[in-house]
Amino acid sequence: MHSKFLNYFDEVARQGSIRRAASVLHVSSSSVNRKILDIEQQLGVRLFDRHAEGVELTAAGAVVLEHCRKTIFDYEKILHLVADIREMRAGHIDIASLDSVALSLLPSVIDQFAREYPDITYTIRTAQPDEIVRAVAEGDAGIGVSFCNDLHPGVRLRTEKSAPIGAILNKNHPLAERDALDIEDLTPFSLIRSYDALTERSLVNLALSDDKVPLKTACFTNSLPLARSMILSGHGVGLYSKIGFLNEIEAGKLRYISLKSSFLKDLRIGILIPGRSNQTPIENSLCRILSKSLRSLRLDS
Repeated sequence: MHSKFLNYFDEVARQGSIRRAASVLHVSSSSVNRKILDIEQQLGVRLFDRHAEGVELTAAGAVVLEHCRKTIFDYEKILHLVADIREMRAGHIDIASLDSVALSLLPSVIDQFAREYPDITYTIRTAQPDEIVRAVAEGDAGIGVSFCNDLHPGVRLRTEKSAPIGAILNKNHPLAERDALDIEDLTPFSLIRSYDALTERSLVNLALSDDKVPLKTACFTNSLPLARSMILSGHGVGLYSKIGFLNEIEAGKLRYISLKSSFLKDLRIGILIPGRSNQTPIENSLCRILSKSLRSLRLDS
């Protein structure tokens, strides 16, 4: 049953007459009648009872009509969705992200997205994990990328990826050849930590809440490039996930070593969207690319 029959059949059922339906459809009555007769022959059952005043649906015809109208409705909905995607010539996307993601992942994702949708504009802000979640929940950001182990009820998770926090070290550091570290192993060394380590909501602080380990921090910073530079220069051990240091780790300039903390090992980074509103087509399209890119990263080994 193709689209021409669907429209013919639906209109004949509405009008109760092949002649009146043909007039509405601007085709000949014989074309409409022939198409319906062909389908009746294929199905082996009459769809209409014909009489002098017009036509009337049979029981089988009523079943077919329900199918026709659902198919027409679904097809028209698809046409609208495709039109929305095709017309994504302009629009704006608000993104709240971890600085590590903004530096390592977002540039390539946006570059890929911009090749297809060059006129889309963006607001991209970096923030601490709890600030990102709050921005998405309150509708200030349409997409968030943050740690997602403890989600706000106003946020939905689109994609997630294991992203444990471990020790990031210069390749020549005394601990660089270790396979795993206890928190106590870090006590002789200065640390480089993200700015949120000054708050109680810091993920590392939450992991250490039951341990009274005297760690010393050389630098708290909200600048990942600065943290990376200091670690490369041997000024301290970073406590981060791998995502902001992948190039240096793969080049052998830095080492990532896991910490023996079940809390830090279980951390995940997710793509977050508002829980109380639907995504726009452009947000959905960007999320697809972002999800694929995030899933391709090796962050837990």
